[in-house]
Amino acid sequence: MYRKLLKSKIHRAVVTGTELDYEGSITVDSNLLKQAGIKEFEFVQVVNVATGARFETYTLAGEPDSGIIELNGAAARLCYQGDRIIIMSHVLVSEPLPEIWHPTIVLVNDQNQVKEKQC
Repeated sequence: MYRKLLKSKIHRAVVTGTELDYEGSITVDSNLLKQAGIKEFEFVQVVNVATGARFETYTLAGEPDSGIIELNGAAARLCYQGDRIIIMSHVLVSEPLPEIWHPTIVLVNDQNQVKEKQC
């Protein structure tokens, strides 16, 4: 049996833009992806802190240190520029689970730059 556990998250990132006429995904500053251990094209769950909307999409790597967090395609209808979101990646872990499990948590400032990383 496998359990789905939180692998990592980027906590309270600020949406910098939306692009409705796009195939779909979320573009994230590649440095933030690296710090969180999230790969380009990895599926993630996104939660809009303001509305509670939750959706799943895949990541695209944005320019490093740009602070970009842009929702593309249908996801662009679920958030507005300036909204705070949480981006979470998951992993399947086989039983028995490790006694100690620590997801990577990346806290960002208002410009989506890393202010703290917890492992």
